[in-house]
Amino acid sequence: MDIRHLQYFLEVARLRSFTKAAETLYVTQPTISKTIRNMEEEWGVTLFYRQGKRTELTDAGRIMYQQAQQMVDSFQRVSDELGDLMNVKRGHLHIGLPPMIGSSFFPEVIGQFHHKYPQITIQLFEDGAKKVEEYVENGQTDIGVAVLPVNEDVFHYYSFVKENLMLLLHPSHRLAGRDSVSLAELAEESFVLFREDFTLHGRIIKECENAGFEPHVVYESSQWDLISGMVAANLGIALLPETICREIDASRVTILPLGNPSIPWQLGMIWRKDRYLSFAAREWITFTRSLLGEKE
Repeated sequence: MDIRHLQYFLEVARLRSFTKAAETLYVTQPTISKTIRNMEEEWGVTLFYRQGKRTELTDAGRIMYQQAQQMVDSFQRVSDELGDLMNVKRGHLHIGLPPMIGSSFFPEVIGQFHHKYPQITIQLFEDGAKKVEEYVENGQTDIGVAVLPVNEDVFHYYSFVKENLMLLLHPSHRLAGRDSVSLAELAEESFVLFREDFTLHGRIIKECENAGFEPHVVYESSQWDLISGMVAANLGIALLPETICREIDASRVTILPLGNPSIPWQLGMIWRKDRYLSFAAREWITFTRSLLGEKE
């Protein structure tokens, strides 16, 4: 049994499917099946069983999973450290970004980073902030941008944006002439929200419930420009961060401060506490921290 066999085993366990594991590892399913069968014969245990259409770990499989993950992580750590030694100022970065903020902050940041480190390549993964947290936690990305707070037992982070959500209304709305609006005054409104895999979805619903009502959600989207467009079409109201509101055409929607209470929105760069950081990842953290600043 070698490290490749453990990687095959972990991918089957993660995806709960021999077929999907074969696809992501670019090998045939018989290769995966044979590897797992050889491992089971070598250890004298059964590692997986079928549960409907899914492949689940047995008790022995769960023990193997914990140990295999540690061994693969250790192997990767050695490989990364040796790679740093052999390839000074070279490398590859996997970065997770929520699509809501990627275009606002990072094209210029990435451009300046590339100018300083032309031998470091970057691969971006765009998804909701909750998914980005998962990617960083399970090692699919080296670093990610998430909505704070995050689990401080798992992640190191620094904050680079701290602001509030703003209220978006159609210009003809009854509240459009106000200087500010309290959250409780929105109890009878129709809300346009981000999808459930975006942190703001749950944050807004929780704040509404704290204000004494459950929001009536009429549309959900993954795109802030579509959300603002729905408000401009008078299909509902929305709550978006100040940063995003600065990019919205103010002639099409009315943007007001939200008060009593305000809803804070804080972004942070996150990375795993217990995982080795490559030269490229360490330089990205240092570079962006200096460029973007740090908010308490």
